[in-house]
Amino acid sequence: MSALQIKLNKLKDELNYHNYRYYVLDDPEISDSEYDKLLRELQDIEAQHPELITADSPTQRVGAVPLAEFKTVKHEMPMLSLANAFSDEEFSEFNQRIVDILSKAKKYNNKDIQYAAEPKLDGLAVSLLYENGILVQGATRGDGTTGEDVTQNIRTIETIPLKLLGSDFPARLEVRGEVVMDKKGFDELNRIQRENNGKLFANPRNAAAGSLRQLDSRITAKRPLSFFCYGMGIISDDVSLPDTHSALMEVLKSWGLRINPESQIVAGVKGAQAYYQRLFDKRESLEYEIDGIVYKVDSLEYQKILGFVARAPRWAIARKFPAHEEMTKVLGIDIQVGRTGALTPVARLEPVFVGGVTVSNATLHNQDEIERLDIRVGDTVVIRRAGDVIPQVVNVVLSKRQGKPRKFKMPTHCPVCGSLVVRNENEVVSYCSGGLFCEAQRKQAIIHFASRKAMNIDGLGDKLIELLVDKGLIKTSADLYTLTHEQLASLERMGDKSATKLLKALQASKETTLARFIFALGIHDVGETTAKTLADHFQSLEKLEEASFDELLSIRDIGPVVANNVITFFKQKHNREVIDALLKTGIHWPKVNSQVSQAQPLSGKTFVITGTLSDMSRDEAKQALQALGAKVTGSVSKNTDYVVAGEKPGSKVDKARQLGVEVLTEEQFKAFL
Repeated sequence: MSALQIKLNKLKDELNYHNYRYYVLDDPEISDSEYDKLLRELQDIEAQHPELITADSPTQRVGAVPLAEFKTVKHEMPMLSLANAFSDEEFSEFNQRIVDILSKAKKYNNKDIQYAAEPKLDGLAVSLLYENGILVQGATRGDGTTGEDVTQNIRTIETIPLKLLGSDFPARLEVRGEVVMDKKGFDELNRIQRENNGKLFANPRNAAAGSLRQLDSRITAKRPLSFFCYGMGIISDDVSLPDTHSALMEVLKSWGLRINPESQIVAGVKGAQAYYQRLFDKRESLEYEIDGIVYKVDSLEYQKILGFVARAPRWAIARKFPAHEEMTKVLGIDIQVGRTGALTPVARLEPVFVGGVTVSNATLHNQDEIERLDIRVGDTVVIRRAGDVIPQVVNVVLSKRQGKPRKFKMPTHCPVCGSLVVRNENEVVSYCSGGLFCEAQRKQAIIHFASRKAMNIDGLGDKLIELLVDKGLIKTSADLYTLTHEQLASLERMGDKSATKLLKALQASKETTLARFIFALGIHDVGETTAKTLADHFQSLEKLEEASFDELLSIRDIGPVVANNVITFFKQKHNREVIDALLKTGIHWPKVNSQVSQAQPLSGKTFVITGTLSDMSRDEAKQALQALGAKVTGSVSKNTDYVVAGEKPGSKVDKARQLGVEVLTEEQFKAFL
């Protein structure tokens, strides 16, 4: 053997060992960067000497050219299904049957039966065949007798070793287990699918099955799949093996195969019930989906005595959790208006027990989601609920649709206040434009109005606003200025002193700026910077209220979405009524001076301020820049001219340097000013 071949084998063994430490033991010895160096070294050698590439190389997980179709594989030993138990009573009956059979065989010792318990993973059952320690075949369960050859796809899964560790394994070994997709990976996959207008997967099990059954294994390689083994199939008789299932699993683990860390030995019915409850309570915190527990008699001698019935072993059973998914009917589709004005369609359902609770409503998110599902009133749907997650509609059972029910369309006017409903281009959410008046948005609108960067009403916090609304003392932001000392002092945790202080703050807030007042109105997509741009351009609220779409579009940094939002907001009669009421309370601002922006020294320059400044607040720095004609934004882009960095500036400085944007320290910034 050449020196190069020896080096290559050493690298492969090292990488296989570190894969084992990472994926099986969850106890890596080296950092990710060190692992990457080893892998890159192996890749470089194989690139120069492709004749040395072997099937067990850690580099061979990227997927191969697409197949025309899957070949079929006949299982040498059938992959049987399990009987189910849906209650403690049914499991007790299962346990008693085992005791009875062992007693007849004179093998029962009057002790609790020892069970190997493990989570019942919600994925796709597969069979892995190793010959002389090398993975040669991967197959799906199929009908239990015949499955599909998915070897190319199986090879892309990091948690499946291409070569077994050690040397004490049998010449032929079939490993059985479950391919799963964890919850985080499932959510990310669906996010990518949604962005690319692809098909969304209903649940992680479907996503795992769909990913493993891709004819193009390069697609499978990109999917976040993992594997847990739960048993063996055929085994050549050239090695001696333990006499219990649990010990057998530990042997598999020593050969580099991943077993479930939640696996445990339990004694009798009480032990099994305690394990069931522990896993049921832990179910939602697990990284992957489980739909129950699998119990197997741990003694292999007992398993042999118990044997099989029909297509299932007598020595194992699946104790199922309450279903996460059920079918029910859509009785109606209602619209809920949220605190921010977003309109959310909600399916009103025929009550159904799912995931441990009775469900009668499920969110439909937005019009796009309704169209994707093609859901209509009267449809039969599959509802899914996992833990505390809001129930969602997985899909419509089109085969049960009767007649031609009408498609649902979002309302054109808010069902709460009657204001126009707006949905801007490239947005999925529809929202109510009556922000100052709409009862559904009342609390949020007043909280925003009173906030520090808006009217800056000191002492008027979120909880106090909610209390004032709940007591019926205020309905709009204008009502704040009609509050009396007696009303405030009588509130819980207020008293005379706090009431006096708040009334002074309300009076002080009446002296503001046009930019702050525009921002305080809470017009959709009009933030601080945009509010100042509008104030500087129009110089009066009256001119802004009457502005045309084209005039708004002519202003720098005002696009069609913001222009449409401004016009729609001021078109709403109720919004104008609240504004008039606010002005009548005495709110005022100094005249906005006409400035020729081109004459200002920082006109056309864009700044971002990040980190903590020691000699001034970020707001003070922002105001100083804006007074000189600069635009101050919250994110760094190619259009940013300067980033002002205080202490602990975070990632914005890194991004600025990547884009070649000049970064100023606080001292440089002060000198600059």
